[in-house]
Amino acid sequence: MKLPKIATVWLEGCSGCHMSFLDMDEDLLNIFSRVELTDSPITDFKDFNFQDVALGIIEGGIANEEQVEIAKKLREKSKILMVWGDCAVFGGINTLRNAFSTQEILQRGYIETESTVNGAIPVHESLPVLLEKALPVNRFVTVDVYVPGCPPSPDAIAYCLNEILQGRIPVLPTDMMHFD
Repeated sequence: MKLPKIATVWLEGCSGCHMSFLDMDEDLLNIFSRVELTDSPITDFKDFNFQDVALGIIEGGIANEEQVEIAKKLREKSKILMVWGDCAVFGGINTLRNAFSTQEILQRGYIETESTVNGAIPVHESLPVLLEKALPVNRFVTVDVYVPGCPPSPDAIAYCLNEILQGRIPVLPTDMMHFD
């Protein structure tokens, strides 16, 4: 029997959600025995040419043009798209920059910091263009499943994955919407 395929990406965030995924302990072994993990930061993939998957998972918000394209590509290739963590669900801590212009952020980060000597704003064709605002994933693509938390608990992630593997779109129980 063919195993359902899962792909995950880490966008504008800290990797805490993927760490919670790995912290599922025995539940992780149960999940991995029932799925094929294709593209993921865990498998150290280098491109974003996703294959068709049963489940696409995004960690992190969206703050640059490359991340918009990655989210759109994964949405296109996924039957179900799940987002993990407050950055992906709400925009998270990344939205703190939204009170400032992109130019102000770059100026402060690369020129005005106290430890900067001879700073310059980097410009190179390989660097993605920043968006004016950091935003949650659903501002760019349709999301089917939301798993809030910073990070979401391993139990919440396991619950949602198990529900999807049983053919159901999960609705996270209220008592799982926090991290102890």
